[in-house]
Amino acid sequence: MLQKANPRNRDLLININGDLIHRDQAGISPFDSAVQGGDAVWEGLRLYDGRIFRLEQHLDRLRHSALALAFAEIPQHEEIIDEIRRTLEANGMRDDVHIRLTLTRGVKITSGMDPRLNTAGPTLIVLAEHKAPVYGSQPIRLMTSSIRRFPPDCMDPKIHHNNLIQSILAKIEANAAGADDALMLDRQGFVAETNATHVFLVRDGVVVTSHCHACPEGVTRSTVLELCRNHGIPHEVADFTQAELYRADEAFCTGTMGELVAVAEVDGRPIGGTDRPVLERLQGLFRKLTAVSGYPILS
Repeated sequence: MLQKANPRNRDLLININGDLIHRDQAGISPFDSAVQGGDAVWEGLRLYDGRIFRLEQHLDRLRHSALALAFAEIPQHEEIIDEIRRTLEANGMRDDVHIRLTLTRGVKITSGMDPRLNTAGPTLIVLAEHKAPVYGSQPIRLMTSSIRRFPPDCMDPKIHHNNLIQSILAKIEANAAGADDALMLDRQGFVAETNATHVFLVRDGVVVTSHCHACPEGVTRSTVLELCRNHGIPHEVADFTQAELYRADEAFCTGTMGELVAVAEVDGRPIGGTDRPVLERLQGLFRKLTAVSGYPILS
């Protein structure tokens, strides 16, 4: 699975602190905290027919992450929503759009990691692209990475920060192995997530996903658990191992960029069969939900 350029994105306008700039001219200062040390937080949003799914939940997570990193200034939700709306309108976007929202600590007076060097900020970047769910409809293959996810005593995964080196290193291993993505474990050897998504398995009709001890509190993950609760689908949140994943009846991954996608293989082992009744039901419920709910950002 390799994303390809969409010709509709050739002349995108990027929003940087309220300025709409052509993608070829857009840029931030080399003194910006995101460049200096990955000192920023981010969210991925998806637009469905003029509505952003779970926008408030994403913006709450952005604020919580910025608070945890002691940002001196954090824009209010309304201000961010206005800039998202301006960006979508300027690009003529309404549906099948993914939005990468980034908030950095801001610009420093000189290079260095000390936040006291930040005298201007924050920097808000709204990058909206025409982008369908990246995995498409085909099941994906995973391989287990040697890179472990940090627990809270190393780097709290509840901070949705821009330092993604762990994920990038794991993705490099997956690419080298010919897999679509990397399965990542926590320090105890339990499944945490992939380099980009949360992991679910189905055994004996029960949907299971891991605790958030070593992975973010995913918005799509929480939506799937909510769908299970609302529609009487047995489910639980529990630690599970690779062996349990290998012998699962079904497995799938969730995320804003890719929605819900089946996992066909992990470490060369086929997972279940070609029939995935539980996932197919959840995919249908998810499509129905996104078709009618979300923040109406466009008229």
